[in-house]
Order: sequence, then structure tokens, then C-alpha cells
Amino acid sequence: MSVQGFARPLPARSSFQSFLYSLPNFLAAKDFREAVGRIGKAHRNGKPVILGMGAHPIKVGLSPLIVRLMERGILQAVAMNGAGIIHDFEIAFVGKTSEEVSSRIGRGAFGMAEETGRMVNEAINEGWKKGWGIGRSVGEMILRGKFAHRNMSITAAGARLGIPVTVHVAIGTDIIHMHPQARGEAIGGGSYRDFRLFASVVSQLEGGVYLNLGSAVILPEVFLKALSLVRNLGYRVRNFTTLNMDFISHYRPITNVVRRPILAGGKGFHLTGHHEIMFPLLCAAIAEMLG
Repeated sequence: MSVQGFARPLPARSSFQSFLYSLPNFLAAKDFREAVGRIGKAHRNGKPVILGMGAHPIKVGLSPLIVRLMERGILQAVAMNGAGIIHDFEIAFVGKTSEEVSSRIGRGAFGMAEETGRMVNEAINEGWKKGWGIGRSVGEMILRGKFAHRNMSITAAGARLGIPVTVHVAIGTDIIHMHPQARGEAIGGGSYRDFRLFASVVSQLEGGVYLNLGSAVILPEVFLKALSLVRNLGYRVRNFTTLNMDFISHYRPITNVVRRPILAGGKGFHLTGHHEIMFPLLCAAIAEMLG
């Protein structure tokens, strides 16, 4: 730890790039800059940058940033858990989401919003008949519905741009599974189609980046299985970058995203911090680097 790596005071009205390089050149600050550089390199080389995410990033307002990365061609695929489509739909439909569980579960009202359960399940059921996965099914429904805030929908952006948005469901974990419109064969089958689609994207990850944003269990497990599958089929996916971002350090993301996948090559990073601060910083750094 030498003074050459110390932080530098930042003059007023400095650029974001100046801020970024005024940070100390140690530990997480150094990792942050290197991770940004690897994302930029992957993009310039035409390699995929894949985002796996939980639902909380949507709830704290990050959808416009994710959509922008998709529109700029920086994100080639997005994978989310089942809760992601619920908040994605509600934001597009009414411009707000989430409910106070503790005040509603006592009378059995938690998760019983009629529109969410009916419309999302109907989209999944309709898409299943067309041979679609859940991500495309929900995205197409939001696009057709011309909802007031559909420009903030990640699934709709995927449908509009032709970018895979896959949804990986654990039956019984999401409020829409409690509604009468839920069909197990459509939910399970649609999610399985999305897993196959996700695996096809992972098969091209050599030289690319996989970013896990706020998924503590589902996406780290899905990613590890997809990676093992494509390697078993003979795809060379050895040298790539993984980045885990969450406000708490969890076992599965550290193990199944940062450590195990890159044992044969590449490098893994872990950045701890609030999504609503860390991810905008990451997006701003990427935008600054790519101009």
C-alpha cells in the first residue's frame, strides 16, 4: 500500500472519469475499475455481456438503466427470477409496485392483486401455446398492452429489441402461482424453454462477462448448471469474467458465480453495496468508457 495508490482530492465540476480515477487504487475500487474495463473489452470484441438478476433491482428503480444497456447493445441477454416479471409488469402497468406483506398476510390478502395474477398468467399461458418462454410471453404482452410505462419494462425491451430475456421460476415462490389462472405446465414448460435459451447464450460466453445483480439463490444456481451443461456438450467456455453485485455477501453468488466458474480460466469479482448506488456507478463508468 503505497502513496501512489492513494485517493486524490477531486476539484469541483470534475468529470465522472476524473472521479473514477480519483478513487484509491486498492481493493474494491481497483476491482471496480478492472471489472468496468473487462465489460468494455467484451463489448468492443463482440463478446456477450449477460445480466442475471433478482427482483430487488427493479424495486429500487434500476430498470431504465438496464433497458438503456440493452438498447446500446451492451447487454446481450438478461435472466431474472420469477419475481422479476411481477415487478416488471406492475411498473409498466401502473408505474408502481410492491406491497406491505406484514399488514396483508394476516387476512390472506398478500399477493392477491387481481390484475397482476390474471394478466401475467394469461400471458404465460398464451405464450406457452405459441412455443415461447416466459420472458418473451410477458414482454410481448406488455408491448401489445401499450402500458403507460412500458418503456421501463425489461421484458418488453427484450421483445422489442430481440434480446433474450429469460425467466427462471421456482414453483410456489411467486404470488402469481396462487391465482386461478396459473397453469403448472405453462409455468414449468415456459421456464424450461427459457433455461435452454439461457444455456445457448452461456455457450457463447468465452471472452465475455456474466454479471449477477442481487440474486442470492436462483440465478447463481441456474448459471452454474447452464455452464456445466454447455461444457459437457463440448463448448469452450473457459476464459471469461464474472461479477457479483449485492448489498450482502451470500454463499451461492460467491461460490457459484465468482469462484467455481472461473477455476479453469478468467477472473471473478465481488462488489458489495446498495444496488441503487453501485449499479448506477457501474453504468456511468461503462458509458464514460465507451463514449
